[in-house]
Amino acid sequence: MARLYLLRHAKAGWAQPGMRDFDRPLDPTGMEEAAATGAIMRNCGYEPDLTLCSNARRARETLAGIANGVDTGRVVFLDTLYTEDAAFYLDAVRTHGHVGSVLVIGHNPMMEDLTVAISGNGEAGALDMLNYGFPTSGLAVLRFEGSLAQAAPGKGYLEAFLTPVTI
Repeated sequence: MARLYLLRHAKAGWAQPGMRDFDRPLDPTGMEEAAATGAIMRNCGYEPDLTLCSNARRARETLAGIANGVDTGRVVFLDTLYTEDAAFYLDAVRTHGHVGSVLVIGHNPMMEDLTVAISGNGEAGALDMLNYGFPTSGLAVLRFEGSLAQAAPGKGYLEAFLTPVTI
């Protein structure tokens, strides 16, 4: 059994004049969200073997915040997690799916689109929470039979969907 953790970056501030969207930092709420997410991941035993992280500043800062609470395994930064769609996210998971579990720290709408696409089934409460959208610091926990290298639409089981409200 393999696990895939999909984490939308924590809450970021608005871009200042002249600042690229890519460079937006977390705001104080986002810093708290990231730390809380790391703590809940540790408490639930959600420790990835590998983390794929968008190179956008808010995603990197989210990683730093959760890493204070949980081991994030080996980290690979990908600029393309900022620019590409959910299909690319799935391809990235498959490419790196030779490990037991992968955490992806990225952006919406890709996180929500991917979670909905690969969740063939799941816990009723988790599926209900996902129906309300994928907020900042939302964490989807999906289980797959076999390797993540074979992850495909409809093949995942949504074990949990945690949001800043539930964290």
